[in-house]
Amino acid sequence: MMPARLSSSLSPMRFRSPLVFGLLLGVLCLRDASAQHASTVVIVVRHADKDTIPKDDPPLTPAGVTRAKALAAALADAGVEAVITTELIRSRATARPLAEAQRLTPTTVPHGADIARHAQAVAAAVRRLHGKTVLVVGHGETVGPIIQALGGPAIPEVCAYEYSNLYTLVLDESDKAVRLIHSSYGAPSPPHASPCTARMTPR
Repeated sequence: MMPARLSSSLSPMRFRSPLVFGLLLGVLCLRDASAQHASTVVIVVRHADKDTIPKDDPPLTPAGVTRAKALAAALADAGVEAVITTELIRSRATARPLAEAQRLTPTTVPHGADIARHAQAVAAAVRRLHGKTVLVVGHGETVGPIIQALGGPAIPEVCAYEYSNLYTLVLDESDKAVRLIHSSYGAPSPPHASPCTARMTPR
């Protein structure tokens, strides 16, 4: 039985089962395909597991490469039509398997030092893709601001060890509603703890 009809509440829905997430996303896409005003579906993830060196722009670890492939597999049938990343290696490498499989050229929105400005720039890029399904690969400190810039709710801080979160926003222009679905993909990250106790900044 489907939960609560996805009302216009901004409270996030959390699904740990990929099957439930897939079925729900399919229902949303079918609904939107028949609607007069198609919704924009935005899938927001943090980049996959990163290395520690070089400090400024590290690549993915072997586990991160595996996670990037898992993301491509999880979204293979989601109808992703556009990809947005930052200029940093870990963001681009996370998106690459899906982008190559779907023959998409990612749009780059520079990270920069101003997180709020970056989030607004990503949101503006998403809104130019009205009616499409968009993958956004961000960073630990940008995922939450991006979701809020798109009209979604505040989410808990993303801890440095958290890589498996997958957030899906449905932006429905017909009734100005934003729906948020929280799922996961790939190898599960350790349980979230608040406040985050890791020593490193989750970029």
